[in-house]
Amino acid sequence: ELADDKVSIYRQGSFVDLCRGPHVDSTDEVKAFKLTSIAGAYWRGDEKRPMLQRVYGVAFDTETELESYLARLEEAVKRDHRKLGKELDLFSLHEEAGPGLVHWHPKGGTVRQLIEDFWREEHRKRGYDIVFTPHISKVDLWKASGHWDFYRDSMYSPMQIDEVEYVVKPMNCIGHILMYKTQLRSYRNLPMRFAELGTVYRYERSGVLHGLARVRGFTQDDAHIFCRPDQIVYEVTQAVKLSRFMLRTFGFDEYQIMLSTRPEKALRKVLEDLHVDYEIDPGEGVFYGPKIDVKLKDALGRLWQGPTIQVDFNLPQRFDVNYIGDDGAEHQVVMVHRTVLGSMERFMACLVEHYAGAFPVWLSPVQVVVIPIADRHLDYVNQVANQLRESGMRVQVDERSERMNLKIREAQLNKIPYMLVIGDKEMSSSSVSL
Repeated sequence: ELADDKVSIYRQGSFVDLCRGPHVDSTDEVKAFKLTSIAGAYWRGDEKRPMLQRVYGVAFDTETELESYLARLEEAVKRDHRKLGKELDLFSLHEEAGPGLVHWHPKGGTVRQLIEDFWREEHRKRGYDIVFTPHISKVDLWKASGHWDFYRDSMYSPMQIDEVEYVVKPMNCIGHILMYKTQLRSYRNLPMRFAELGTVYRYERSGVLHGLARVRGFTQDDAHIFCRPDQIVYEVTQAVKLSRFMLRTFGFDEYQIMLSTRPEKALRKVLEDLHVDYEIDPGEGVFYGPKIDVKLKDALGRLWQGPTIQVDFNLPQRFDVNYIGDDGAEHQVVMVHRTVLGSMERFMACLVEHYAGAFPVWLSPVQVVVIPIADRHLDYVNQVANQLRESGMRVQVDERSERMNLKIREAQLNKIPYMLVIGDKEMSSSSVSL
């Protein structure tokens, strides 16, 4: 699976192996290096094969660069969303329920709901219709779409219902096509924009599952735009603008844009007209058609898969998705698949690590904790908490019979933005201490 026709070989004594390189003649040329870990690994994640030992290491030109990298690595461990997810009580995964299936706890569920509410509001402003599709459908649909041949290894096995085979959906696009086809559409009806926060299921090998970042059941912030060929540039442009707006809103100002191999000239034009820097991705396989991938950069400079915008000429042809043109004849629509966050699970993982769990105030599951110094202050504390709740704040009251310093320390560890302390002085003056 080489990108070109050149093959490079590495030789160490009697050991010879293929190696992409680059190579050095001697380890003397490596000025600063460190072996970081040893772990078991399966060939290409296939747990049916024998386990191999993988040795991880890093190398840099100078000791300073190595030390800087190791410091970032240490910080990344502190920010690991799996660790913080447990400490902040955001989510959990349970082997007894099945690997890669996320359970959102109240605090994590609050953050997710805030993201989803904002997502829906911004889509409605831009002319999208919010839709919902079933979690299962007949396997014949996926055979007709080509997914069964192309993606079968990533789909769950069929289930038999009334002597008919069904599968849980790996994506939302087919349901949107079926809804489009319920009526005869005119060129005047286009574009039509269907948006869905749709939960999909893909079989990932257990060896590659990773917290929220790689799961088997996830919610895709999907939309499919049915448009005429002359509307492609405008619709893709608006999708790119929406993606950038969403990323900036959540605090991601840096990102990398990749354009797939054999890019449609319309996509190239969009990025050039927006004066956006991009790279050509030579290794990206294309099922639907040409696409734009946006990889967002977090606080540690790491790249995460984010928005995707893809022009599809394939599915409209397979499912005979048409509109009546101004000439009275049928014409095939162009379908634009796009996400602006990716999946809710992966985006949440990225948010947690980007902010080290200390979400911006508007996203914090608990924005204010009210702490009474003594039990006699509780009535006033609850009065303050209720007033804050009525104003739309998310408030927690710490009624425990613990020392105030301990309560404050725990609020800090839970990364609650504001702490209000109430004692005799505050109660008598109808005030609070922030």
